[in-house]
Amino acid sequence: MSLPVVLLLVAAGLVLFSAVRVVTGAHDLTSDGQAAAALQLAVPVGLAGLGGLWAERAGVVNIGLEGMMILGTWCGAWAGYQWGPWVGVLVGVLGGALGGLTHAVVTVTFGVNHIISGVAINILAGGATQYLSRLAFDGVQGGTPVQSPNIDPLPRWTVPHLADWLTDINREHWFLVSDLAGLCGGLVRDISALTVIAVTLVPLSFLVLWRTPFGLRLRSCGEAPVAAESLGVNVYLYKYIGVITSGALAGLGGVFLAEVTADFYREGQTSGRGYIGLAAMIFGNWRPGGLAMGAGLFGFTDSLRLRNNDNVRALLLLLAVLLVLLALWQLYRRSYLAASFSVVFGAGSAVWYVLSDEVPAEFIQAAPYLTTLLVLAFSSQRLRMPKADGIPYRRGEGT
Repeated sequence: MSLPVVLLLVAAGLVLFSAVRVVTGAHDLTSDGQAAAALQLAVPVGLAGLGGLWAERAGVVNIGLEGMMILGTWCGAWAGYQWGPWVGVLVGVLGGALGGLTHAVVTVTFGVNHIISGVAINILAGGATQYLSRLAFDGVQGGTPVQSPNIDPLPRWTVPHLADWLTDINREHWFLVSDLAGLCGGLVRDISALTVIAVTLVPLSFLVLWRTPFGLRLRSCGEAPVAAESLGVNVYLYKYIGVITSGALAGLGGVFLAEVTADFYREGQTSGRGYIGLAAMIFGNWRPGGLAMGAGLFGFTDSLRLRNNDNVRALLLLLAVLLVLLALWQLYRRSYLAASFSVVFGAGSAVWYVLSDEVPAEFIQAAPYLTTLLVLAFSSQRLRMPKADGIPYRRGEGT
């Protein structure tokens, strides 16, 4: 879709969102606190997805993102509590890059199946960090066999005057205007330095991969490596760069969990965000902008469990409206069976909203993962992965 069409859809979505907020009275749905929490939860998912983008654009499937995030959390916390948070960031990135290097050696050099290698990295990273935690943190003041001592916080900033002004407008609960103020207010209050770096990496990745000769060569390795080699591209080298960068970005996402979301490492801290990042990348059709939207969607639904039950109940009405609109679109395309399913689920969501006063806590906990599955299910028909993604390549195949 072209940029004007995307902007039009975003504007329409915001209007619909604001209308649901006014009808349901769930004003916290677009508050600055909600937006700030969504951003904080979206960043590690987005970084993991961005890591997957770099690897898969180079032609290497990387489902080891979860393990590389685990390495990032542990290495970042281990170095962070001893030598400061910025050293922790650097060491965490190096830890993730080490996982990426391992994946590159196994898949690119030795030709092992990419899925098997990724699963092995996830298992090894989890086991290795459990063992290392007992050696490094047990007996240390503030540490336990499953948790590191606390890490000093990274710098945080608030834009003076602007943040307070946007908060005041948001509290007026005006249609659309207050919603925009709340969403923008969450982006200018108590923002971590690492959040700024992470958000900057999305457009930077786009510029590098789609606007430079280096990016063109790297993407050619994921589309047609034989043709790239015939033009003098060192395919192995670019695959290595893509996968190591992938691990470094996933490691940075792990550091974010350890130093921003919390101020310590704890076993199981990633909670499957590496896999969710991979889903966000697929939803974004292997593009940075779509990936960021997918991560934002997960971050928003994940943040609902930190606010109140009315927000999730209001989303039932929003879901019903969206499913009806989807059914109309499917009828226009003469997809009658899909339209029928959309109508049935939309009606069920509307009935649930009308008959219930609150949503079960279990549903709130599962909302981010259900949202991920729904988004992937509805977007699967328009996806196009790199043509040579996951296909084993040996040097000299084109000769």
